[in-house]
Amino acid sequence: MPIVVTPNTGIEIFYEDTAESGGPADAPVILLVMGLGAQMTLWPDELVAALADEGFRVIRYDNRDIGLSQKFEGARAPSLPVQLIRRKIGFPAKVPYTLKDMADDGIGLLTALGIDKAHVVGASMGGMIVQLMAIHHAERLLTMTSIMSTTGNGKLPQAEKNAIAALTAPLKGMDEATLVAHGLNIIRNIGSPESAEFPFDEAAQAERVLANMRRSVYPAGLPRQLAAIIDDGDRTSRLASVRVPTLVLHGEADPLVKLPGGEATAAAIPGARLVTYPGWGHDLPLPLVPRLASEIAGHARGA
Repeated sequence: MPIVVTPNTGIEIFYEDTAESGGPADAPVILLVMGLGAQMTLWPDELVAALADEGFRVIRYDNRDIGLSQKFEGARAPSLPVQLIRRKIGFPAKVPYTLKDMADDGIGLLTALGIDKAHVVGASMGGMIVQLMAIHHAERLLTMTSIMSTTGNGKLPQAEKNAIAALTAPLKGMDEATLVAHGLNIIRNIGSPESAEFPFDEAAQAERVLANMRRSVYPAGLPRQLAAIIDDGDRTSRLASVRVPTLVLHGEADPLVKLPGGEATAAAIPGARLVTYPGWGHDLPLPLVPRLASEIAGHARGA
């Protein structure tokens, strides 16, 4: 199995690399970083293939505490109310690991694979992670693309209640029917509103959910990753120092990380370019894949 131990953080990271499945090893690298409680398989195979067809070596990986990467069994995250109260009064809560640790994991994966520089692309929490890569590891980045993400500024519009409730709802069972229903509920509440452009194919979505659930189910990691997000706070002032060429992609119908989050990200990073799409929620719908791949590849080549 393709697992490496990152030399800087000592974490076991599971990854997939198009160079190990017949793609060119000497092509420029795009590193895909996924979001909260999400396995790397939430990057659609179709997007990986489209980026590979654009001439890139594409690597995706499971963040720590999810999928097939190393878990932090037994580590306790502070409760959300405790963490928010302590942050408000200026006392940080102790978290099992930080968002910067997760950024360091991705850089460590590149090091373990002998890759000096890469284009990094992150979705949602993954966008926050690649922002921290740009802040702390600029010398390792060729470009950065932040997708459906935000700066962490608490004054920005917050998620719709139904969206955050669906994402953080506890599992009511581990049988496949319950797991699929849970996954579909998340998709319906955070994804793109059903439309002619983004139709909701329940059978296809259920098949994808089931495949992901059969690969791994690990809800215990989500509160620890969420604690890392809250602990990192507002990145706005830190993002002002970023000089990595940056693209920000965001859906105008995103109910989880609303459009002002993407607008604030682009505004905080000098020279960043913002591209938005009407009707796009907090997901990676297949009809949008060709346009996303074109934007990401064009941004990478332009730098």
